Amino acid sequence: MNIALSPLSGGLLIGLSSMLLLLTLGRIAGVSGIVWGAFTDPDRSWRLQFIIGLIAGTAAIHAFTGKPLPPAADGSILLAVGAGLLVGFGTRLGSGCTSGHGVCGIGRRSVRSIVATLVFIAAGVATVALTMYFGG
Repeated sequence: MNIALSPLSGGLLIGLSSMLLLLTLGRIAGVSGIVWGAFTDPDRSWRLQFIIGLIAGTAAIHAFTGKPLPPAADGSILLAVGAGLLVGFGTRLGSGCTSGHGVCGIGRRSVRSIVATLVFIAAGVATVALTMYFGG
């Protein structure tokens, strides 16, 4: 697949799937909320199917395109766990994640989602800048 078509087709599929989820179930495709609900909500069937679809879809794309899986990151497992906990805390604090706010919320013209997405981007830029400055 052409290198320029890969992100475009991925973006189109993400948009289509989030739109279909909203139209069919009336649900927002915020992945952190879907994963959280798979453990806490009694209505977990569609959530588990969504998560399985994410994993199976990724495996199918790798099998179809022949692209290798990305290598495991070099680094501390403790750092990865800490980062994951901070992301989880942030998604609860911000009432959603980048997929919920960035893909679905901005598409619905939600001011709260636009602000949240801008904060996500600013925090990412600041994190990279601080990591580069202090980490080498």
